[in-house]
Amino acid sequence: MFIQTESTPNPATLKFLPGEAVLPTGTADFPSADAAASSPLANRIFGVDGVTGVFFGPDFVTVTKAETVDWSHIKPAILGAIMEHYQSGLPVIQGQEGAVGHAEHDGPDAEIVSQIKELLDTRVRPAVAQDGGDITFHGFERGIVYLHMQGACAGCPSSTMTLKMGIENLLRHYIPEVTEVRPVAA
Repeated sequence: MFIQTESTPNPATLKFLPGEAVLPTGTADFPSADAAASSPLANRIFGVDGVTGVFFGPDFVTVTKAETVDWSHIKPAILGAIMEHYQSGLPVIQGQEGAVGHAEHDGPDAEIVSQIKELLDTRVRPAVAQDGGDITFHGFERGIVYLHMQGACAGCPSSTMTLKMGIENLLRHYIPEVTEVRPVAA
């Protein structure tokens, strides 16, 4: 098995491409070792000292490290953990726990929210997946769209620029009811 790595805009994250499917649908975010209880793969990766976050996409794993740790010290151990997992035959996630998507939204703004989710799914999420992250809808209230940033997007130095100059402008262009975009914590 040959696992490729790619840098991301966030210097604290690396994207690992195992050359095999990671998740058949959706994404999964594990911001801590405690959150990874349902994932044998995330547990293995958190076993490497210095790992602070793990995120799964359809064909990639994004790993976030502590600022005090150098990639050259932990990257080989992470590669080994991913390889060991795929050789073990265990599932990436036990059941469907951990899989994330857009939050539900009912009420008078349901049509606007549907448009927001459609734009996120077709224009935004594929682009941020290229950088090892994901952005999901969290809420819409009084013209403000609340988004949850995950993987490489969480804590990225350029995430504010992505939200304000990219996503906010896109949503405001297509949906006049949108006035602002704000990030939310998990």
